[in-house]
Amino acid sequence: MAASATVSGGAMPDLTHRTSFLGLKLYTLLLILVLMVVTTVLLILLCVRRSSKKRKMRVKHSSGAIPLVSKEIVEVNTLELKIEEVEEEDPKKKETKLEESPSVESPNIGWGRWYSLRELETATQGFAEGNVIGEGGYGIVYRGNLLDGSVVAVKNLLNNKGQAEKEFKVEVEAIGKVRHKNLVGLVGYCAEGAQRMLVYEYVDNGTLEQWLHGEVGPVSPLTWDIRMTIAVGTAKGLAYLHEGLEPKVVHRDVKSSNILLDKKWNAKVSDFGLAKLLGPEKSYVTTRVMGTFGYVSPEYASTGMLNEGSDVYSFGILLMELITGRSPIDYSRPPGEMNLVDWFKGMVANRRGDELVDPLIDIQPSQRSLKRALLVCLRCIDLDVSKRPKMGQIVHMLEADDFPFRSEHRTNREKDPVHSKAAAPSKIPYPTRHVEPIDKSSWR
Repeated sequence: MAASATVSGGAMPDLTHRTSFLGLKLYTLLLILVLMVVTTVLLILLCVRRSSKKRKMRVKHSSGAIPLVSKEIVEVNTLELKIEEVEEEDPKKKETKLEESPSVESPNIGWGRWYSLRELETATQGFAEGNVIGEGGYGIVYRGNLLDGSVVAVKNLLNNKGQAEKEFKVEVEAIGKVRHKNLVGLVGYCAEGAQRMLVYEYVDNGTLEQWLHGEVGPVSPLTWDIRMTIAVGTAKGLAYLHEGLEPKVVHRDVKSSNILLDKKWNAKVSDFGLAKLLGPEKSYVTTRVMGTFGYVSPEYASTGMLNEGSDVYSFGILLMELITGRSPIDYSRPPGEMNLVDWFKGMVANRRGDELVDPLIDIQPSQRSLKRALLVCLRCIDLDVSKRPKMGQIVHMLEADDFPFRSEHRTNREKDPVHSKAAAPSKIPYPTRHVEPIDKSSWR
């Protein structure tokens, strides 16, 4: 009776008692049940965590985490560019590639809009030949009309041995976030499969090259004042790249065909496919020599050492082109005039600067304005890179009312007993310093 009362009163069961389930003892069966419950809970938690992580990755991908922009470009000897991963703890040691097929869940990301290939095909009428507005070694540019009514320029990059991918990365790095009135704006991108396309704002008045060297009639519409406005606008755009950004951007292909003009003759620097980024701790970057013959600085052509001084030299050639209306290299000219730099220096040294002005300019410039432009050219193409002015200084020189070197020139003449007042030239006081000839071998 006592034993019966104890069991009915709720005493603990005998855990060593064998059950009818496989003959297992009660405590063994209870342990198995507990382990099963714990395992089930852990599996549920793991599935929930994985699902949450995938959702976060999708949100991050559609919110503009790509394309990835590097903060620093180290010295390299190839055109390959390293693009950092934004959220890595040590970004200097990480490298990632732009995704082959970016998400189209959200069309607006980062610095522009992701366009689908179908959108751009529609905008350009299937990339019709009639919409071609430019063509170069790295791609074809089409005029496009988007569904919202806006007009754009679509650059379809040619996939020559991966060059399209390289140029795509460079453009995104260099001007993805840049907004300046003298730089062509990058509106968006397209990356589907092997296709790489860049969508720019449309500039509606052609290139400087077309207006300088095309068939414009007996009188050029580019007056002297318009040409100086174009020069100042180009200089301001380059000054922003060199001095207003961190890291600075070296364009590396400054030339007349890369200067676009709007209806008011405002200049916009375009085509950043060869650009290089230069961090604050680097005075130059060593890279493969690229650019256009006639515009490339001698020191870069011979050593591959690139910095903003190379752009300054190219701008000096561009300014000569504006003044004279001649191409940097013109084999149709007499032997002494084929190379614009050599001919230009010789004319200035012989005090024949008036003869340098493009004969298609109807109204000749003032002596002061011409003198200022000529000497800016000479400063820009100085063979000593350290003596070339910065682009910001060039803007000031071209915009200054008074000639910036007047007082300096007079001081030098007063100190030099050889140059007396009686010996002063009757016309423009051209620079008297020795100008060394260009080493033509470095241009090959």
